[in-house]
Amino acid sequence: MITRMDKYVSKQKQIYTWLNQVSTKLLAIVSVHVFFLVLIVLIDGLDYRAKVSLFAFLSAMTLWIVTKFPAGFVAIVLILFIILLKAGNPELLYNALAEEVVWLMIGSFIIGEAVKQSGLAERYSQYLLSRSKQKSHALFGITSILFGSAFFIPSTSGRAALSMPIIKQLYSKFSPKEQSVLAIMTPVIILMSTSATLIGAGSHIIGISLLENTVGESISYIQWLIWGGPFALFITLISFTIIKWMWWPKDGSKEIEDVKVQEIPVLRQPLNKSEKKTVMLISFLIIGWVTESLHGYGIALITMIGAVLFMLPNYGVVSWKQGMKSVSWNLIIFVAAATALGKVLVDTGVVHWIEQKMFRMLHLFVDAPEWLIVFVILLVTVTSHLYITSHTTRAVVFIPSLIVFSEIIGVNAATVVFLGLIGMNYCVTFPVSSKALLLFYEEGDISYDARYLVKVSAVLMPLYIFVTMMFYFSYWQWAGMHV
Repeated sequence: MITRMDKYVSKQKQIYTWLNQVSTKLLAIVSVHVFFLVLIVLIDGLDYRAKVSLFAFLSAMTLWIVTKFPAGFVAIVLILFIILLKAGNPELLYNALAEEVVWLMIGSFIIGEAVKQSGLAERYSQYLLSRSKQKSHALFGITSILFGSAFFIPSTSGRAALSMPIIKQLYSKFSPKEQSVLAIMTPVIILMSTSATLIGAGSHIIGISLLENTVGESISYIQWLIWGGPFALFITLISFTIIKWMWWPKDGSKEIEDVKVQEIPVLRQPLNKSEKKTVMLISFLIIGWVTESLHGYGIALITMIGAVLFMLPNYGVVSWKQGMKSVSWNLIIFVAAATALGKVLVDTGVVHWIEQKMFRMLHLFVDAPEWLIVFVILLVTVTSHLYITSHTTRAVVFIPSLIVFSEIIGVNAATVVFLGLIGMNYCVTFPVSSKALLLFYEEGDISYDARYLVKVSAVLMPLYIFVTMMFYFSYWQWAGMHV
């Protein structure tokens, strides 16, 4: 019989163990910060503002990686830290929300909500069921729509949120093991299709913006489409095949319950008013994004115009309140603050100082063979998701360094940035590596075993690097890409 004293002793042991773990972790974090502080103080060539900014940035990186503090909270606190120590102006905080990527993501969440509320998501899922006699056909249909969504929903999180009602509609038609595979396949396909278009991820916009501001070069929507579209299609099909081969039950039923069109009311009805508006507005958005070079308005502005049209009183698809509720403001604040932390390194001269210090090491690549340069870029960027969980943060951290790298060894900066962004789009190892993965992992009914994800990544990661290199030395060079 367990006495009250036994319970008390057991509880005290648990508390002691927890405190011991916390103390060890806290000591490690403090030690790392002290190391950063001493190292930065001893650095020559950086002024006070630059040293404070560098310390804040390194602190943010440490806290993002080793703690469970909200990423946005960490970024805001360290921006305030920079301002309070007089290393930056208050405008550093205020102007963070003026970044193009912030408004692009706000608009994308609203557009995704409109597609969902209009009924198009439910209509497609029901149509897919009615046309799929086999489960493999349904899987391929899901893959097709997820790949296509990269062209009109500029956010992996938005595409994951939009796919959720479709997956829920289909879930009951699959066995529990098949449901787990469906839950892991959906976010992986979303992530693999990201490279298809310039608006596929906010990191693309950040990378191109840094490229334009630093060296005056750019990659247009059409150029990215020519380079990224075929690659994304190929790697998406490979991912689909590998996941199905590894985890799809071999002894399960291949047939799906026969669902006829006349048995589904939504399919027997023509497109309703909201659905027609949504199709028309999405077509308008795609035209606007594709013709950016003609009218001169940026992708983020076109996206926000579309979002506003979707929320027009009496004429839109969703209300203002619904649109605002659909936006992940935690993600928006983090993106804004993380971008500001990366930008302050440029403004205070830290990036320029790193460029000078890196010269002696990077000049070794001046005469390096082309395959080695491409492989190093891909190896660094593809594996970066293992220690920097935020896609946006990876772009903020690595793109300036890649531009410096390209300038020092005398190669094409646009090509290096494109390869870097393609490499950073791979984030299929842990649920925290991407918000799309995390959304399905935390959903509850729709979930997967994290161990499956690690095993899939063990196969996909080397394949991803190999396929990217093959594309560079074949199709991309034929399409005008060169280092």
